[in-house]
Amino acid sequence: MGNAIEGKVVVITGASSGLGEAAARHLSDRGAIVVLGARRSERIEALADALRAEGRKATAVQTDVTRRDEVECLVAEALRQYGRVDVMINNAGLMPHSPLERLKVDEWDRMIDVNIKGVLYGIAAVLPAMKRQKSGHIINVSSVAGHKVRAAGAVYSATKHAVRALSEGLRQEVKAYNIRTCVLSPGAIATELPNSITEPDIAQAVHKIYERAIPADSFARAVAFALEQPEDVDINEIVFRPTRQEF
Repeated sequence: MGNAIEGKVVVITGASSGLGEAAARHLSDRGAIVVLGARRSERIEALADALRAEGRKATAVQTDVTRRDEVECLVAEALRQYGRVDVMINNAGLMPHSPLERLKVDEWDRMIDVNIKGVLYGIAAVLPAMKRQKSGHIINVSSVAGHKVRAAGAVYSATKHAVRALSEGLRQEVKAYNIRTCVLSPGAIATELPNSITEPDIAQAVHKIYERAIPADSFARAVAFALEQPEDVDINEIVFRPTRQEF
């Protein structure tokens, strides 16, 4: 099999660290052109600089996925510079676990804005271009928590179940345009995600689980696996976790 990733224009949200950064580095190594979106502009600028220093093509665009106009600008910049978008990875996410009875309503709102609306804004921004191209690949990031619910994780799980539902609906709707879809559901991966938990007792328990976390490049390899399939093969869902993770 040849390198089906080389030359593809890949837009990634949440690209400043963790899964997004790992995907950017791995896909860039495979010859992809990466367009990096994240709120922390200094991080994505540094990543883009590092990739360009290696002879890669990379662009950084400060992007808050809770702002529809900023997500539209991210995709528009990719189209302006490279003329197309082949892959959209809706990766940005938050995980501030807490029991419902603690009424962390502001955190619930933020998770809904980032984890659900951010994915929807990414789909809305890229879909017109992919329809015109009659090709494209949309990858949405869910979680093992999008398959299972645990105490203190109800709202996070709800957002990740929503990502799976949106992805399945999208899959059914875009077949006529030769657009492929995939939802990735990782378990404990070594990223900054647990740092968004503000409740000390819950944070301690989650960090205990993350002691067995696997590297973020495991996510990048899963992304590459979905992308490198022939055009008539659509890998719609990948669930993966550390071998020792029970949940």
